[in-house]
Amino acid sequence: MKLAVVSAVILVVVFVAWPVSDDDTKSWFPLDNLLSLNYYDKSCPNFEKIVDTKVRQWTKSDPSLGPALLRLLFHDCGVTGCDPSVLLDYEGSERRSPASKTLRGFELIDDIKSEMEKACPKLVSCADILAAASRSATYQLGGPYWPNAYGRRDSTNSYARDVEKVPSGRRDITGLLETFQSYGLNVLDLVVLSGAHTIGKAYCGTIQSRLYNFNATHGTDPSIDPKFADYLRRKCRWASETVYLDVETPVVFDNQYYINLQKNMGVLTTDQELVKDPRTAPLVKAFAEQPAQMFRHQFAVSMAKLVNVGVITAEDRTGEIRNVCSKSNSRPY
Repeated sequence: MKLAVVSAVILVVVFVAWPVSDDDTKSWFPLDNLLSLNYYDKSCPNFEKIVDTKVRQWTKSDPSLGPALLRLLFHDCGVTGCDPSVLLDYEGSERRSPASKTLRGFELIDDIKSEMEKACPKLVSCADILAAASRSATYQLGGPYWPNAYGRRDSTNSYARDVEKVPSGRRDITGLLETFQSYGLNVLDLVVLSGAHTIGKAYCGTIQSRLYNFNATHGTDPSIDPKFADYLRRKCRWASETVYLDVETPVVFDNQYYINLQKNMGVLTTDQELVKDPRTAPLVKAFAEQPAQMFRHQFAVSMAKLVNVGVITAEDRTGEIRNVCSKSNSRPY
């Protein structure tokens, strides 16, 4: 069956079956059978409360940290799984890679871990903290809530060379689909998780080639709406500047991102490719035209799948519970 047809079938299933509220979704969520929704109920009952409180404190002072936490999670899970190797900080680690230099949120995760060590010493992994903090940030931004299962372990190694596995803003849909399928995710997850761009910003350096040096024939990517291209050029005079990924409702977690794509107002190349490719275009159209609740529900389901990608559990015997999120307990520094 061709992927375009698969997209249409998935679309019908989602539209017919999606629940009417965020609270009516638990049965939809795929959970790793080695993780548990009740993992910390007895050993660290205030785990999620501590995470939520810290995220609220930090994002109140700096609202941009909410989208930054989501991005940090995506970059972690997109390399070797949700392990969280991206937090390890030493020469040659993912965190020291040039491709990771714009990642943020490390200090917030460290603060949560420090507080957790006071309440529940040596019990809570940094992997579980990052998963919980990302959900908390999404929810506090007005996004959906999803049940998180816990019991992850932390990796002991991190390699800068692995960062190239993370999907970039210039990949084509075929490349993105191959990457997502290697994670056990599908075309629906690709379109839905791209919808995280309903919030947050991009550095102008990532889109300057679209605006000024697209190819030998066009200086500007012809798929961009001309007025929107003018707007981006005004906002992006320097590579270090930033632009909202959703310029219409940049701080609202809604389906406006997909509406923008229908108008050729995608900021990243990969954004606009979603509406051009027949495998993903039907899903973009559906999320643009149907109530935002449809997107919110499916985003929660896809996030629950993402945070279970490549997790390390106690049975693997290859992980640990780090004492400090930026350092492995077993590695000399």
